[in-house]
Amino acid sequence: MEKVSKDLPDYESPPVIEVVCGILFKSIDTLLAPHLGLLWEKYKSEYPACREVAPLAPVIERFDETPQVNLQLADVPPLPRIWFIHKNDNGIIQVQRDRFLHNWKKVRPDDEYPRYPQVIELFKNRLSRFESFLSENDLGVIEPQQYEMTYINHIPQGDGWTTLNEIGKVFPDFSLRATGRRFLPEPEGINWRTSFVLPDDTGRLHMTIRHGKLPGSGHPVLLLDMTVRGIGKDKSFEGMTAWFDIAREWIVRGFADLTGKEVQKDIWRRKK
Repeated sequence: MEKVSKDLPDYESPPVIEVVCGILFKSIDTLLAPHLGLLWEKYKSEYPACREVAPLAPVIERFDETPQVNLQLADVPPLPRIWFIHKNDNGIIQVQRDRFLHNWKKVRPDDEYPRYPQVIELFKNRLSRFESFLSENDLGVIEPQQYEMTYINHIPQGDGWTTLNEIGKVFPDFSLRATGRRFLPEPEGINWRTSFVLPDDTGRLHMTIRHGKLPGSGHPVLLLDMTVRGIGKDKSFEGMTAWFDIAREWIVRGFADLTGKEVQKDIWRRKK
């Protein structure tokens, strides 16, 4: 796996509002509903609230010509995905039989993104507790199938753009030609997606740009979601850490490639 480059782009006020780090693993069918209550005790002092939500279906990145479809059915009934919610609402641990995720989420206007080193350490620490729990209860071990990292960015109206005709100020690759002879009016919405393959087929970077409105206020916003999914040959703890470092570099450099230099400087205050 390639090494992470130094001197990544950095911003004083990045538009990131959520970061998710996760691991997809072989289903642990011995993990039953009563175990999830015991697991909560491992986190409850920091994550005092919980919630049941629908489980996530596995999405595996394939690099062969014929995608494989696994039709094997589990012998045990499905479990919900459990959220353990941090006391300040900024952190969420998500657990299901084949997946473990940790979210950092901005919930208040003055919440600041704690930066990647802290986010990845939180994920690794919470994952280690989960692995210890599995070992203590003879439930098996995690057999990684894929890692994932997602950065969700909100760029509200007024931060470099006022109408969708000005999307090129934020995303120069998608500028609309300004001419008085245009027949088409301002777009009603934006919905764009693409993907890029990482070196040695260790993953894909998926990017989506959408137009929406903020919950509550209804203020218009551009949403940029950036997700890397994949796995390297080294499935050790160290290999996992190296994979996340590479995924983060692709997201950070991809963000710098995709967004306008003036917005980076004037709105997000790029430092390097």
